[in-house]
Amino acid sequence: MAWILPVAERLGAPGLALIAFLDSSFLSLPQVGDALIVALTIQHPSRWMLYSAATTVGSTAGCFILYSIARKGGEAFLRRRFTEDQIERALGLFQRYGLLAVIVPAMLPPPTPFKIFVLLAGLAGVRPVAFIVGIAIGRGFRFGGIGWLAYKYGPQATQYIKDNLATASLVVAGVVLIIGIAVIVVRRLRQQA
Repeated sequence: MAWILPVAERLGAPGLALIAFLDSSFLSLPQVGDALIVALTIQHPSRWMLYSAATTVGSTAGCFILYSIARKGGEAFLRRRFTEDQIERALGLFQRYGLLAVIVPAMLPPPTPFKIFVLLAGLAGVRPVAFIVGIAIGRGFRFGGIGWLAYKYGPQATQYIKDNLATASLVVAGVVLIIGIAVIVVRRLRQQA
């Protein structure tokens, strides 16, 4: 954070997008995007939506790079890192829940192993447009929520987010999961009827 914050402050929203892109693709910078949204929003409260949107766009683009790699041959990589049973269970989630298997993990903060879901989405053959929409929705909720908290509560947001981000993310993800399951059940009942 010590060296990234000055760079992000100079670059503003494009810097947030770049950092989120790198974090979601090739590097791992856990919670740096979250912290930068808070720091920049405290400095420029009226730009909270811009910062949240830039981070969402950067993260979505980074995830799409990983997803594309997995679509073109990530199976060998995954099979070296995970057991056959773990991969099959995860692929089953995509077959059962579709887009929800991307949206819910995209909302959750670290230490949720998010990149594995991105790779598995590519391996499972999730359509590119559906993948992008799912990631944008999940990341948009997460980064938008953090930006709004920083806008609303200013410097106190930092401590509030540290104390409550995991709980709030789990609650939101749970609600989305319940709604998604309800939609799936309703669709199946309609198909049977």
